[in-house]
Amino acid sequence: MLETKNICKSYSLPGQKSLEILRGVDLVVHQGEMVTIVGASGSGKTTLLNLLGTLDTPDSGEIVFDGTTVFRQKRYTLSQKALAAFRNRTIGFVFQFHHLLSDFSAVENVAMAEFIATGKLNPAKEKATQLLERLGLGNRLNHLPAELSGGEQQRVAIARALMNAPSMVLADEPSGNLDNRNSSILYGLMAELCKEHQTSFVIVTHNEEYAATADRCLKMEDGILHPEE
Repeated sequence: MLETKNICKSYSLPGQKSLEILRGVDLVVHQGEMVTIVGASGSGKTTLLNLLGTLDTPDSGEIVFDGTTVFRQKRYTLSQKALAAFRNRTIGFVFQFHHLLSDFSAVENVAMAEFIATGKLNPAKEKATQLLERLGLGNRLNHLPAELSGGEQQRVAIARALMNAPSMVLADEPSGNLDNRNSSILYGLMAELCKEHQTSFVIVTHNEEYAATADRCLKMEDGILHPEE
C-alpha cells in the first residue's frame, strides 16, 4: 500500500546550521496493516507522518502509494491540484487535537468533505450517520463538539478520516489528550476498522503499551526507523 525509499528531510534555521530530521527512512506498509511509530519527542515522527500525507515535501527519496509514485527526485510527480485530489481520496488524517468545526454538529463535521466535493448534502449525511453509528455515536449525531467528551470528539475525527473510504489513515498522537479508558477504546476501534475495512493505519504515539498491540511497532531513532525490540 505504501513504500518510502531513502526519505530525507532537513530544516534550515536562521543563523544556525541545517537541522537533519530524517536520514534515509525506508518504510513499507501493507494493505489492512496497523503500524505504530514510537520514539522520543523531536525524533522526527510527526515530520515523517506529514511527508507520508504529502503535507510537506521531502528533500530527497521516493514515496509510492498503491503503485503510484507521488514523489521522486526532489519533486512531486503530480500537479498541486492532482496531488490534493489524490490526498483527499487516498489518505485520512487524525490528529491529537480533533480540529472539529465548532459551529457544526458531529454528523455535519463528518459529512462536510464529501458535501464540498459533491454538492450533495443528504447522501453525505447518510454516510456520515452510518460511520458515527458504527463508532457508537448514534445518539450524538446532532451534538456540537463542545457538547461531546474528548473521547467522543476523537471518534468523530476518526469517522471524518474514514468518510472518503481512504486506503490509509495517518494518526498523530490520537490519544494524547485522552485518559486510559478512552485511549483503550480508541485504539480498539482503530484496530477493528483496520481489519474490517482493510484500511492501513500508521499511528505515531508515545503510548508504548498500545503501540505494542499493532501488527508492527517501529521506533524512530536518530532520524531512522528501526523495528521495536
